[in-house]
Amino acid sequence: MNTNLNALEPKAVWNYFRQITLIPRPSKHEEKIIAYLLDFAAKQQLRCQQDEVGNVFIYKNATPGMEHLKTTVLQSHIDMVCEKNSDKDHDFFADPIQTRIVDGWVKANGTTLGADDGIGVAAQLAILAASDIAHGPIECLFTVDEETGLTGAFGLSTEALEGKILLNLDSEDEGELFIGCAGGKDTVIELPFATEPVLTNTIAFEIMVSGLKGGHSGDDIHKGLGNANKIINRVLFEGTEHFEMRLSSLEGGNLRNAIAREANAVVLVPANNAPQFIASIHGLLDKIRIEYEITEPGFDYKITKLDEVPSVIVGSEDQKKLIRSLYACPHGVIAYSQSIPGFVETSTNLASVRTNDGSFLITTSQRSSIESAKEDVANMVKACFELTGAAVTQSNGYPGWAPNPHSVIREITVDSYKKLFGETPQVKAIHAGLECGLIGDKYPGMDMISYGPTIKGAHSPDERIEIASVQKFWELTLDILKNIPAR
Repeated sequence: MNTNLNALEPKAVWNYFRQITLIPRPSKHEEKIIAYLLDFAAKQQLRCQQDEVGNVFIYKNATPGMEHLKTTVLQSHIDMVCEKNSDKDHDFFADPIQTRIVDGWVKANGTTLGADDGIGVAAQLAILAASDIAHGPIECLFTVDEETGLTGAFGLSTEALEGKILLNLDSEDEGELFIGCAGGKDTVIELPFATEPVLTNTIAFEIMVSGLKGGHSGDDIHKGLGNANKIINRVLFEGTEHFEMRLSSLEGGNLRNAIAREANAVVLVPANNAPQFIASIHGLLDKIRIEYEITEPGFDYKITKLDEVPSVIVGSEDQKKLIRSLYACPHGVIAYSQSIPGFVETSTNLASVRTNDGSFLITTSQRSSIESAKEDVANMVKACFELTGAAVTQSNGYPGWAPNPHSVIREITVDSYKKLFGETPQVKAIHAGLECGLIGDKYPGMDMISYGPTIKGAHSPDERIEIASVQKFWELTLDILKNIPAR
């Protein structure tokens, strides 16, 4: 297996990306990568500072003869989504990412790769370290905690940047330039439950749903992928309705911005119902497999009889509230744009369900490029669970990024792409959240564009980055920097 990233082109970018993969950097725990950046700046003798929330700023003067150009901000986030397959032994707080090269792509071994947005960070470092790249004044912004709350962008200092042009290096489709994005917010539900003693003569089973692709709850929400939480809840509904099934625990999904890939439930059924229950659940899950045979060819499930029966079960009324509210809770695309064909306008993600100290903790996230529609779908989810008596809290959310019809950097980037590659890039908005909306709030008048190499399977262990697209991403960035307008 080929693992030599240093042999790839452009060498400087891949060398820094390899170094980044060796540094643990979960969201909200970026101390090690921050230390690395500060040490890098010191070694390169570049001015550097941090703001109160931990964002890092590194500044580089223009190369000789380019001092007259406007200052350009290059921006990426330094945290990564930490997802792994259930059979993978990996500590994201201590272990380096294990990379491999497969058929023109760089992947990780059973975990997320961190190309989102480690490749953007690597490009910034390669530019900052280079002595042979022509550019005007540069300000590199490295934000913290993008993936779990946009904390860095929310808390961004309003005094650290002078530039009015920003290149966000956090998009994932080479050949596509993004000039707008959706806003979003989270809706979190706490549904308390009473417990009851286990009835005699019952059998316990663990039911596991696995093998789903998961993926980004913005970029991938329109692809018809399975949500493990919704699928396993269909099983629980079937068991409750027909076989006197009782629930002991339910765990599904993980991150608020990832579509749930796996879920498992521990259930009990009367011994005399067990054979029919097992046959019915196998039949249901086989039907669901057919429903997803195109989009989820890896879908799998497992039903295991447990040797030990749990000591308590969820109260019958609370079990009914949970299963019915999860069934009613929307997931997926709510509306497509009426002005941009094929563009998702509004969506919601049933991200995770956890059994936690006498409560079910349910995390959902909503996105829309229209603020009122975002609030509408968030209230839809809120109302669904408030009917059960659950406690519902919602985040303040973050704003979308409205396209700028007079953007100079868009014209420069499109022209550079045409000149370099002989074709016209697609200019579009993205349903995923980008930090540009918040940065634009902090720095009004910032002219922004977002682009990047091709990354597939972001936020899942299938995350991979196309090697050839990194070369194009690099060449485009260097040409943009040479063509920044004069002050």
